[in-house]
Amino acid sequence: MRLILVDDHQLLRDSLKRQFEELGHEVVADFSDGTRAVSAALTLRPDVILMDISMSEGDGIAATQAIIDADARQRIVMLTMHTETDIVRRALKAGAVGYVTKDSSFSQVLEAVLLAHDGDIILSPDLAAALLAESQFTHENQEKVITEREEQVLQLLADGLSTPEIAERLFISQKTVKNHLASIYEKIDARDRTQAVIRGIKMGIIKFR
Repeated sequence: MRLILVDDHQLLRDSLKRQFEELGHEVVADFSDGTRAVSAALTLRPDVILMDISMSEGDGIAATQAIIDADARQRIVMLTMHTETDIVRRALKAGAVGYVTKDSSFSQVLEAVLLAHDGDIILSPDLAAALLAESQFTHENQEKVITEREEQVLQLLADGLSTPEIAERLFISQKTVKNHLASIYEKIDARDRTQAVIRGIKMGIIKFR
């Protein structure tokens, strides 16, 4: 896996770089500010970017938004001390696919990076629960936005299943799964799988299990 590390603490970057490289991964670049990371991300095309939020130069959320606006396929995981739900929401809205706090162990950071690389959404259970609790939408009291079958498809998507796996689990064709996904994207105003899952979390449709 090819990585970019963005954090204004040199010791943290050095430590992460050493640990990732000991496992055979390649850190293609590391930066102390988000501004420099934007152009590098678009040039180097890493598999995953680990991005801090509060840095002396170049806010991490703004950098994430700039990278995703230029290339929506980029996989960015926020690595930060911030646990405020408002900041988590802003990071997800900007296009981050994961949010890990700096008090996590390296194994937890590694797991988040690997999951992001595989196309999953990563949120610690406590942050996910807080987002659901604060959301203005709840599955119980809002008028249904998507059908029951679409809810099942979206939940399995959030669980990390691929289109063929969803089709097998629900005993439907892959074409039907794709039709359901297209309908979900339109109904909840999502452009892709990642955004659909994030919106599903915020709307209380997706359950963590």
